[in-house]
Amino acid sequence: MATTDKLFAGSIPEIYDQLLVPLIFESCARDLAGRVASARPGTVLEIAAGTGALTRALAAQLPEARIVASDLNQPMLDKAAQRQPAGWIEWKQADALALPFDDGSFDAVACQFGAMFFPDKVKGYKEARRVLRPGGRFTFNVWDRISENEFADVVTEALAAVFPQDPPRFMARTPHGYHDAALIRRELEAAGFADVTMETVDGVSRAASPRIPAIAICQGTPLRNEIEARDATRLEEATNRAADAVAQRFGTGAVEARIRAIAISARR
Repeated sequence: MATTDKLFAGSIPEIYDQLLVPLIFESCARDLAGRVASARPGTVLEIAAGTGALTRALAAQLPEARIVASDLNQPMLDKAAQRQPAGWIEWKQADALALPFDDGSFDAVACQFGAMFFPDKVKGYKEARRVLRPGGRFTFNVWDRISENEFADVVTEALAAVFPQDPPRFMARTPHGYHDAALIRRELEAAGFADVTMETVDGVSRAASPRIPAIAICQGTPLRNEIEARDATRLEEATNRAADAVAQRFGTGAVEARIRAIAISARR
């Protein structure tokens, strides 16, 4: 993983929250929150909360629960906190590989599309297990391979044409680079988890125009860091090329594309 893959700063949190969250995260957040809420936990830790898509879904489905939402990037938490009533959620800047919580502090741990960013997956899973009470569950999701997530795939291929000597591969490498079910199961079991279950979750991503997914992906994710590292003056050109590719594939008006995630649950 490149160092910049974990950097959500500058204007990225704003674009991420405005465009990317409704594009791909909200429907998956409702699904994941339902899985967590089914056990009616009284205390929930969210890891890699980002701008709070899952946090809001958890709060809606577990109105009586204590929810602590953590993320490595403070700017993402700041944006998330703006969307929640004061005092409703406890926000905490935290590294998933070194959680600042006591052993057995939570009934449930949840993580939406964050495990892919853990530099050491087993260590991250061990931390999640450590802060869970006996019998508690770690529930999270990851994206399936990029070919099953069409907007991301089309944008990635478009950028390869813009930078043919050094294609930006953030989307394929990190968000869509951790989907091997057998590997995920082995790493959870190596961390001490049991009763691992996995389920494919299919959905449809919709936008009012081809430019929305292009901006969301090119400018609202760390893919922007890769583009600017190659040539910061070409960010708008790269975004335009991505929008053209989306339009060519899905049409020039409102667009929709397939998304696919994998929902995973494991017991401490």
